[in-house]
Amino acid sequence: MRGRDVIAGLSIAGLMLPEAIAYAGIAGLPPQRAILAAIVGACAYLTVGRSRFAIISPTSSSAAILAAALASLPPEGISAGMLATLIVGMVGVLFCVISAARLGGLASFISRPVLRGFAFGLAITIIVKQLPVALGVSLHSSSIGALLIALLRGFAQWHLASLATAAFALATLLLLRKVPAVPGAFVVLVGGVGSSMLLDLPAHGVASVGTITLVPRWDGLGLPNWKELSRILQLAVPIVLILLAESWGTMRTLALRHGDRVDANREMAALGIANIAACAVQGMPVGTGFSAGSAAEAAGSTTRWTGLVAAGALAALVVLAMPLVARLPEPVLAAVVVAALAHALDPGPLIRLWRIRRDAAAALGAAGGVLALGVLDGMLFAIGLSLALLIRRLATPQLSMLGQLGTGHDYVDIARHPEVSVPAGMTIVRPAEPLFFANAERVLGRIADLPSLRSDGAKLIISLEESFDIDSTALDALLEFAGQMQTRGVSLRLARVRDHVRDLMAAADAADLIARSSYSVDDAVQMLEEETSRCRT
Repeated sequence: MRGRDVIAGLSIAGLMLPEAIAYAGIAGLPPQRAILAAIVGACAYLTVGRSRFAIISPTSSSAAILAAALASLPPEGISAGMLATLIVGMVGVLFCVISAARLGGLASFISRPVLRGFAFGLAITIIVKQLPVALGVSLHSSSIGALLIALLRGFAQWHLASLATAAFALATLLLLRKVPAVPGAFVVLVGGVGSSMLLDLPAHGVASVGTITLVPRWDGLGLPNWKELSRILQLAVPIVLILLAESWGTMRTLALRHGDRVDANREMAALGIANIAACAVQGMPVGTGFSAGSAAEAAGSTTRWTGLVAAGALAALVVLAMPLVARLPEPVLAAVVVAALAHALDPGPLIRLWRIRRDAAAALGAAGGVLALGVLDGMLFAIGLSLALLIRRLATPQLSMLGQLGTGHDYVDIARHPEVSVPAGMTIVRPAEPLFFANAERVLGRIADLPSLRSDGAKLIISLEESFDIDSTALDALLEFAGQMQTRGVSLRLARVRDHVRDLMAAADAADLIARSSYSVDDAVQMLEEETSRCRT
């Protein structure tokens, strides 16, 4: 453990406390549930998890879904508090199942642009949801658009003392960022308590945290029957989905920024263990929150022991300074959360995608989806959008016309290398995407319509270098295309044919197609030239 990790841990503890209190309020549960979950979750993660930026604690999105689950009809005979505990336990079990089944890799289907857009939208969402606390008004809404409209309409109800407290705390936090050796969040929390006592902020209407009891209350719980377990499973699945998306999105985004490697299955197991530990103390669902992870990054965390320091500091802060914590102004808590996410609002990564003209729609769709539809639906929308864009690209690939570069064996795109030469009478085509059931007939149809193939004795080479393997539909399309070319008198050769494709051709008794295949474009050209020479003689 390094000194930098200790400083980072202290800073993150100053963020975990306000987040825990805020997220417990979102779920409609006592603050101690979130605080205990953050302490044991961060400790339990160390047994398996390996991300140096992962701070395991309750998250805003999982808290919101838990609130919706508790508001629904609970299983008969189970209180809302016990239902929350059972849901957390089920979440932990499901994560362990995902890890054991080696399904963590499914999270990799979320592309980097989607992760960037998701992070941007999530940062805005969390910041907007802190505004009512900073303004001293009581407003709640699942839609940030509706929340902003309600805040603007209720302008007259804004509490100026609360707003001034939040603004001063936020300004102090941003200034302290210029001094990395100082745990800014911790310093501001201490300053908030001191200001509350010296200026008597509660007397001026500024809300404070109040007394927090850390002892869990077990009301007695029998083993649930199968019907109750089925209901609990239904309520737990959405939380697993959102924690999977948010946690892996945060871990992977931060790891990619710093060249770290994280294993999805291992991290899913770590989340499972952390949630089971949270269940044991009657906590809330826990995951890698984007704000805490971003705070760990901003504080310069170097190892995963930062989370342990943060958990220990949080426990010490609450146990040893409980009377002081009770005096902590809630607007200061909101300022700490906002400051932790401020750097995540940098539009630079999104602008870069727009500049290079790649995946900007997926990133903007992810950000807009989170803002318009909420975290879970927004992420699902973004994933669906990225898959739709991928399918569109695969289904309508570009065709590159190839020519020989100099006198070597390389054949490259004529459009990019106008200096190349094309062997006389030959047409060399390369589909830009792999051939598969959704595009094979369309691609080969476009090739068949090329004007150069309408002349007598035309020669055609199709480079399949992008097709590592093909399915049965693509194979049938190739066989039909070969028959069509033979009928038209076009000499056909296939180049860059992989062994997997050859094996499939052999299994389908397509010996003629194998005979027309070569491992390189240059070999295919030589075959056609030799065939032409034989015909002339």
